[in-house]
Amino acid sequence: MSYAEYLQPQAPACGTLKTFGFLLIPNFTAIGFASAIETLRMAGLAARRPLYRTLLIAAGNEPVPASNGMRVLADTSFEQAPPLDALFVVGANPIPQKYDRTLLAWLRRLAEQGVPLGGICTGSHLLACAGLLKGYRCTLHWEDIEQVKEKFPGIIISNQLYELDRDRYTCSGGTAAMDMTLQLVSREPDGAEIASRAAELLLCDRVRSARDQQRIPLRQKIGNAQPKLSQIVAIMESNLEEPLELEELAHLNEVSVRQLERLFHKYLGRKPSQYYLELRLNRARELLLRSDAQVRDVALACGFASPAHFSKCYSRQFGLSPRGERKQSGIAVQE
Repeated sequence: MSYAEYLQPQAPACGTLKTFGFLLIPNFTAIGFASAIETLRMAGLAARRPLYRTLLIAAGNEPVPASNGMRVLADTSFEQAPPLDALFVVGANPIPQKYDRTLLAWLRRLAEQGVPLGGICTGSHLLACAGLLKGYRCTLHWEDIEQVKEKFPGIIISNQLYELDRDRYTCSGGTAAMDMTLQLVSREPDGAEIASRAAELLLCDRVRSARDQQRIPLRQKIGNAQPKLSQIVAIMESNLEEPLELEELAHLNEVSVRQLERLFHKYLGRKPSQYYLELRLNRARELLLRSDAQVRDVALACGFASPAHFSKCYSRQFGLSPRGERKQSGIAVQE
């Protein structure tokens, strides 16, 4: 179907138009906001009928500044907002020190009314401040995970790209907002096909699943005080096709195997062999989903002697076989 065909009107389907609100916090993340709202627009184009009405909401009547300097005039203030089918809080960067109490109270009222609530980037922080994430899984950008964990120790925070837990929808920001929104679209009647077409319009070659994790830089995990560990990991990353033995890694970095194991256990919470395997499997997943290489070639490129062993390790890590992963992602490759 051509782009022009997408634009041809179609008779409205049965059911009501859903109104999704976007609460813009001053210094909100523009890319996360655009990734979500444009996805809803493209879903309507893909369906060739109106699906969503989007409403921009602010604390007052003044234009709201984004983190990149642009200013957006909202459609309404939160105090005058009409009934919503869902609300997404578009969080600020950096996270504000405090929020307006009347805004927090409004969010609590929405929750009491059963309105699904979402957080984009640091939007989860505002929901947490309102006490609306207790008992829910949530996520936010990796730069702010530790800060929010420290402030709200009772909240379950993951480093996934996004979390859809009952009526709470949170994502890490950036283009992850597109993946999350496409997943929400896919839940609607005929939604899977609409989401797939919307992804094509967005030039999105793969819709990442909720199992995909944020790629947190190693320096964020261990800080700058462990150059030796960073050096060891860099060597691992350069030797995925022919993995080095622990003894070789230790020798190259002038440490003992025992010191090597202590470093990984203390700062990364796993054995060196486990971390090395995860690096290889993550690379394999990239090749599977972004190339047409056959499974056996991916296995060899990532240091696995046999496709059977590769498939077993892959399934244990990601919950799907390599072929199952491709099938779920809609990638057809002649094996």
